[in-house]
Amino acid sequence: MEKTKFERRDFMKLFGITILVIYYSVYLGKMMLQKRKGIQTDQIAKGKQKDRVFYTELILKIATYAVVAVQVVSIFAAKPQLPQALIVSGIVLGVAGTFLFALSVITMKDSWRAGLAENDETEMITNGIYALSRNPAFLGFDCVYVGFVLMFFNVPLLLFSVFAMVMLHLQILQEEQYMIRVFGDTYLHYKSKVCRYFGRKR
Repeated sequence: MEKTKFERRDFMKLFGITILVIYYSVYLGKMMLQKRKGIQTDQIAKGKQKDRVFYTELILKIATYAVVAVQVVSIFAAKPQLPQALIVSGIVLGVAGTFLFALSVITMKDSWRAGLAENDETEMITNGIYALSRNPAFLGFDCVYVGFVLMFFNVPLLLFSVFAMVMLHLQILQEEQYMIRVFGDTYLHYKSKVCRYFGRKR
C-alpha cells in the first residue's frame, strides 16, 4: 500500500512537470519564433502610460510568474489530498488547457501577443478555435490553473491560482475595450456571436 502511494506521487510529479514544460515551451517557443521575425510578443506593461491598463498588466505579470513558482513547489512538496476523482479531473483539465493554449497560439499565427498591442497592427482572428471562444488562450491558462489545484491541492496554490485567474479576467475586459476601439463593428459582431470563454451564441 505504501509503495503504491509513492508510485502515485511520483507519477503526479512527473505529470505535473510534463504539463508545465510543454505549456511554457509553447509560450516561449512562440516568442522566439516571432522575435526572429522582428515581432515583440511580450507587450505586458511595456510601452504604455502608467494608467489602469499598465498596472493591471503589471500585476497580471507578477501573478502569472508567482503562480508558476507555487506550482513547481506544489509538485514536489504537496501530497495528494483530494479524492481520486477530483485528481483525475485535474489531470484532464491540465491536458485540455495545454492543448487549448497551443491550439490558440498556432491559430493566431503572427497576430498573437501577450498584452495589449497598442503599437502593432494585428489581424483579428475569428476562425478555428476562435470561432468557439473569444479567449481560448486565457481559457487554457484557467484550465491548467484549476487542474493543478485539483492535482496538488494546498491553500497557497489555491489562493495564487484564483488571484491569477481574476487578473486574467480583468485583462480580458481591457482587451475587449481595445478590440472595440481598433476593430469597431467587426469585433462587436464577432462578440455577439462567440462567447467570452466558450461557446457560440444563438
